[in-house]
Amino acid sequence: MIRRPLCALPLAALLATTACSAITTEKAAPAASSPSGAAHRPSPKKSAAPPASPSPAAAPALTAAQAQAALITDADLGEPWAATQGAATWRDGLLKATASAPDCQKLLDALYAEDLFGTGARVRARTGLDDTWNDAQLHHQVVAVRPSDADRTLAWLKQLPGKCARFTASTTTGAVQRGAVAEETLPDSAGDARQALRLTLTGEGTDGEATTLTLDVAVVRAGDDAVVVTNGGLGDVYAEITQAVADLAAKRLTEVRKQGRVQV
Repeated sequence: MIRRPLCALPLAALLATTACSAITTEKAAPAASSPSGAAHRPSPKKSAAPPASPSPAAAPALTAAQAQAALITDADLGEPWAATQGAATWRDGLLKATASAPDCQKLLDALYAEDLFGTGARVRARTGLDDTWNDAQLHHQVVAVRPSDADRTLAWLKQLPGKCARFTASTTTGAVQRGAVAEETLPDSAGDARQALRLTLTGEGTDGEATTLTLDVAVVRAGDDAVVVTNGGLGDVYAEITQAVADLAAKRLTEVRKQGRVQV
């Protein structure tokens, strides 16, 4: 297994560039100057009040093309990331398991199905990227979800480090995994609300060899949509990558939504 230094991934520079390239709102048109001597009574057909701006709540939903444009790509991350070649084998081998506690089971099921918000949410766009050096796999979703439902999921995730600090899970082959959930941090600049966790499953893989699966999950609410980023693998998994990608994904989603408002 090849271990690369974190500096091989130019995410810090990428984030700085993204922050600087955030779109600007349209400049307000200069007020029309009144002709001299225009102290006459205004026409009743003209209104002295400026037209009301549309409420953010009334902003149109993202189109399929806009949601796709909000996704992180391998071009954003650079080497060694590439478009995914398919689901990692550890998804079926380790995440498809029976846990010893209800909330831990719910987490495994949600991560396996990539469905953290339940039936009321809809995935607008998704993508997968593979780390060709460390065999990690990163998935990114843009999900349409009501803010109240998103906050309910965030509150549930926040409880899991206490409820699932230690648990066991049996895979479909009968192998017992020792599970643990720990809280991770995300930048305060990421969206309106956020929560991140690290799940580890240690035991035997499908081939009987000792394995440790490390899986980061980051959820960010941004308006009426949410960003879900998972980053996991049987080798090195860097929390810094998960944090940076989640932050960048939330910023990009916000930019795409602003662009949609300007174009309406």
